[in-house]
Amino acid sequence: MTLWRSEVQLANVLRSALQRHDVRSRLYLRVEHDGVEGWGEIDPQPFALNGDPSIDDVVHELDRVLLVQVAGVFEREATVPSWTRIARFAGPRVASAWAVALVEMALLDRELRARKQDLIALWPKNFDTPLQLGMSLLDDAPMGALTSDIKRVRAKIAPGHLDARRVEALAELDRPVLLDYNCSASSDLGVLAQLDLLRDASTPVRVSVIEQPFAPGNLVDHARLAEECDVAVGLDEGIRTVRDVELVVRYDAARVICIKPARVGGYANARTMIERSIELGLQPYMGGFFESSLARHVNRTLAQHCIEEPSDIGDVATVDTGIDGDVETRDFGFGLAPSGAVLAKATLLRP
Repeated sequence: MTLWRSEVQLANVLRSALQRHDVRSRLYLRVEHDGVEGWGEIDPQPFALNGDPSIDDVVHELDRVLLVQVAGVFEREATVPSWTRIARFAGPRVASAWAVALVEMALLDRELRARKQDLIALWPKNFDTPLQLGMSLLDDAPMGALTSDIKRVRAKIAPGHLDARRVEALAELDRPVLLDYNCSASSDLGVLAQLDLLRDASTPVRVSVIEQPFAPGNLVDHARLAEECDVAVGLDEGIRTVRDVELVVRYDAARVICIKPARVGGYANARTMIERSIELGLQPYMGGFFESSLARHVNRTLAQHCIEEPSDIGDVATVDTGIDGDVETRDFGFGLAPSGAVLAKATLLRP
């Protein structure tokens, strides 16, 4: 098991309520046994925020706990554990879900390659899942080019003044808009006032979802907001387990939920949560953390297997590698691995 940390500069800077997304750290894990390798990737936050761990927390969890557990299984059973077992290794610490997700992904890739199977055989395509474009109302960075497969805009927002020119530019994109507050609001009034402003602009913004204005776990305030406006409420940082999904329905706190594989402990958990949320009448979509084309490809394949909602599954461009220069092709499994150029610049954490 070999672990790298790679630092990348995003080509498109995105400001949210509490941080500026410009430089990201990526963790790559390679699991190799009997001449067959598998790759995993997660992109944790630079610092702990809104219930998510910092990258240092995740590295500590990997090095001191999870990788030791996986090695212990191998020593006892003389074989690599199946990816389907790894979600059960999760512990109570926040970073544990992220560490589990990384190991699970690498073992899934290796298992498929050992069987000479492609990922699409595991998750056949059922939907042409549309894309969601990310932009911000909090800076003046370019909003990005719209293509026909982009069906919704996810706009970062925070309480307070909104620049009229930025609002007009958002309206001119002429797409439904998800307003992503990232837990930055403290009252219904501020959120509803901004909703009215956006709708009453000279060119109205087509707001379709108000996402996570309040803190994770605060279902009461989200449920009250849902009663007070005719726009769907969404949850993101508050969605981490199947129990969270079920509580959303119990409190009628949201209609749209964002499921991010790294946050929920991997792809087995993500698929279970997607299917359960659909059963309960919710609208799940796939979120992400500015991953490379490797993890984005896996996210996209799962999304196209079971999600109809616009999702964050487009590739992320970086300054050094562009839109897809961070990967190389492989046979079977995910069909991709981190490029040699990326790994050459990365820091080797676990040889």
